[in-house]
Amino acid sequence: MAYRHFEEYSQTVTEDIKNKYKDIISDLGEDITREGIVKTPERAAKAMQFLTQGYEQDAEQILRSAMFKEDYEEMVIVKDIELYSLCEHHILPFFGKAHVAYIPNGNIVGLSKIPRVVDVFARRLQVQERLTHDILECINNTLKPKGVAVVIEASHMCMMMRGVQKQNSVTTTSGFRGQFEKNETRSEFLRLISNELS
Repeated sequence: MAYRHFEEYSQTVTEDIKNKYKDIISDLGEDITREGIVKTPERAAKAMQFLTQGYEQDAEQILRSAMFKEDYEEMVIVKDIELYSLCEHHILPFFGKAHVAYIPNGNIVGLSKIPRVVDVFARRLQVQERLTHDILECINNTLKPKGVAVVIEASHMCMMMRGVQKQNSVTTTSGFRGQFEKNETRSEFLRLISNELS
């Protein structure tokens, strides 16, 4: 077999989280010995570790691993990057799209690294505002470009399933550095991520 993908979990951490989930499920009134539930604590323990794997990853190192010298000085946009995260207030999912742009200043980065940076910060307990800031500052500090822009549009299950229960609400956050702080450059970026390009 030329390629194999597998997940690896710490047995000690998994066992600890599993036991905590057993207590939670039991406290909620469910029978933890029921056939459909008996393996749920372990599954939930592994799922939670997967969904928070960003704590173990270094986003700046991911960018540095694929930086290349290049004279290109125009806007580079990676848009519609799917993201899935967990709200730190209720540990419920929020999900949506990130749009990221930068203007190189002597260095470009492999395009796949930008979505990976989004994932590193999304795979933590988050709020959308900080997620936007984390992505922006990571790219700005590592690539040192002429400008960086990040826009995130997301739906939050904590608003949809509980609380105000607004099913169609979308939250938009944005951050801009360098040349994107100029109205002309920012407007071009916002136009490009809003339009379908032919």
